[in-house]
Amino acid sequence: MSDPTADGAPGGTRFKPLYEARVAVDGGILAHGRATGRARSGDGALAFDLRMPAELGGDGGGPNPEQLFAAAFAASVHGELTLVARQHLLDPAPITVQATVAVGRDPADGGYLLQANVEVAWPGVPRATARRLLARALTHCPYTKMTARGIPATVALAPEPGAG
Repeated sequence: MSDPTADGAPGGTRFKPLYEARVAVDGGILAHGRATGRARSGDGALAFDLRMPAELGGDGGGPNPEQLFAAAFAASVHGELTLVARQHLLDPAPITVQATVAVGRDPADGGYLLQANVEVAWPGVPRATARRLLARALTHCPYTKMTARGIPATVALAPEPGAG
């Protein structure tokens, strides 16, 4: 990914990547990334087989894309809320975040669509305080921004080997 900004200053008009995660997925034994794909990160830190959930006709024998998205969403919300909690001298240790991601039919075109719900538990903190600090954290969370605004994305064919 190229750097689309000159300076990346906060409040600027362009996005400046601070980190890029690269994960490649192949189709595995059934040549179907969702059902039997293998996911590997470029740095080798992530390596596992994907499986279709049993509810969608798969064997359910491994993680699926919805679980991965739910984990990433929950982790991002948790991270932002932890920062806000510490800024207010509150203990973030009891915070738990559960994200539920559902895949279903898109009523607009009959294809597939995702829906996400995130629930935060923060025992020991007054609800009004927790609600206010959660709202603040969500204004900084890249996953809540992505789900609210959409995400700039490109999908293109990779260059052919040897193509200049």
